[in-house]
Amino acid sequence: QAPLVESGGGLVQAGGSLRLSCVASGFPFSYYTGSWYRRVPGKERELVAAISSGGGSTRYADFVEGRFTISRNNAENTMYLQMNSLKPDDTAVYYCFASSEDAATYWGRGTQVTVSS
Repeated sequence: QAPLVESGGGLVQAGGSLRLSCVASGFPFSYYTGSWYRRVPGKERELVAAISSGGGSTRYADFVEGRFTISRNNAENTMYLQMNSLKPDDTAVYYCFASSEDAATYWGRGTQVTVSS
């Protein structure tokens, strides 16, 4: 099984919500910083949100504007991205990423989010 597996993407109308999940396996996820990235075709992958290993610290890209919430449940090796008030510009492939202090990293394969106008 892949170390990070995303789910929860799909098609939603503008103004709607989606909750992305990322399940980790095969490594000690609770010791890793977790992040969500996204990539629009033809553009660089960009950071959406990040959360510390213990979940006590979070940060967001400016374009989130308070619409998204990142969280994690280390007991279940899972990280989430709650996305509200979605806009067509949020259409992208969303990736889960985990990184440790000794530079170990893992990427998920991505989940497509499409927001229709």
